[in-house]
Amino acid sequence: MKKYLIPIIVVVLLGLWVMSSYNGIVTKEESVNESWAKVESAYQRRSDLIGNLVNTVKGAADFEKSTLEAVINARSKATSVTIDPSNITPEQLAQFNQAQSGLSGALSRLLLTVERYPELKANQNFLELQSQLEGTENRINVARDRFNESAKTFNTSVRKFPGSLVASIFGFDAKAYYEAEEGSDKAPEVKFDF
Repeated sequence: MKKYLIPIIVVVLLGLWVMSSYNGIVTKEESVNESWAKVESAYQRRSDLIGNLVNTVKGAADFEKSTLEAVINARSKATSVTIDPSNITPEQLAQFNQAQSGLSGALSRLLLTVERYPELKANQNFLELQSQLEGTENRINVARDRFNESAKTFNTSVRKFPGSLVASIFGFDAKAYYEAEEGSDKAPEVKFDF
């Protein structure tokens, strides 16, 4: 074998390795983007469902106007925060989480208010929407978990050697994880004031 072929073969093999590593990182980054889109989709489903829930509750009972307005305002704030999945930062996730937490709190107050109105609980439409809302909250949790799994896979590939070399050459950075808001490790206190 000619001696000049050995460097050419080494360069070709190195080029194939870089290409393979780059394509692997791109695939994992797209998985992170897809996972984030699923998180947003689950939140959008909740947002869409809330409008129907509010209208059903409005038609079935006449209760505190402030509770209803709080839900509508929280929904508006929650849908105004958007995140670019290609450039997710912990600060963006914190802002998104804060807006969604406001909506979750308003929904909790709404559901607590419903406890005071037995005729609402008997309304079949409300029961169905309440069930849908519970299912949506579960979907949101699953989507957030899957996003974090995708981010972990991506982050591992851009931080481990030799993938970190390819990642640094092509400008791939680790993705932020979706984190629970501060204080969520404590169970909420439920009080029924009559």
